[in-house]
Amino acid sequence: MAEEISEHTPKPGTRPPLSRERILRAAIAIADEGGLESLTMRRLGGRLGVEAMSLYKHVADKEDVLHGIVDLAFGEIELPPAGGDWRTAMRQRALSARRVLTSHPWAIGMMESTSTMGPATLRYVDAVIGSLRVGGFSLQMTAHAFMLLDSYIYGFVVQETSYTAPDPDAVTPAPDEPNPDDADQVFPHLAEMVAEYGDGYSYSDEFEFGLDLILDALETYRRAG
Repeated sequence: MAEEISEHTPKPGTRPPLSRERILRAAIAIADEGGLESLTMRRLGGRLGVEAMSLYKHVADKEDVLHGIVDLAFGEIELPPAGGDWRTAMRQRALSARRVLTSHPWAIGMMESTSTMGPATLRYVDAVIGSLRVGGFSLQMTAHAFMLLDSYIYGFVVQETSYTAPDPDAVTPAPDEPNPDDADQVFPHLAEMVAEYGDGYSYSDEFEFGLDLILDALETYRRAG
């Protein structure tokens, strides 16, 4: 009961009308704060200041809520403009998708596993396909390019959000392993990398480098027909 009473509960007489949009926006906020495991219908009702049963006038069930918030997340990604340069469009789309997924890390698995596509998702997928087709890609290469770019975007965000820089001082070698103090002799290539980048290395900065390599490779295939 305590979780239903919070600063999010509106004062009597000031509550805006309950709607599907309000429910889904509240659900996204809960998922952003605590992940999908924290999203329950009871908590969602508490966030909106209503009994959980009131939600079912606007959403069918929790699965409907999950499909809805995934569609809203897709709707936040910048759509490729019609008729523009495909490479520029795909680059901007990738950068936008990364920003959205970083803001909503719970959506990474959901975006590819959901079997129900909402209107925003359909618009997004159609716009990406259209941009590649207008850019000169065959249907087969369009499918390859779409899947390759999405695999890179999603995979990078998964690693980015969980990446922790190694702490050389925390290394505890096994009895038969070399002393970390001798790392520059035993692991010369690693020592060279650490000496060059040290604390200034940013994993996040690697995204655009990898993205441009993929786009360059796709352009080579596009030109080859």
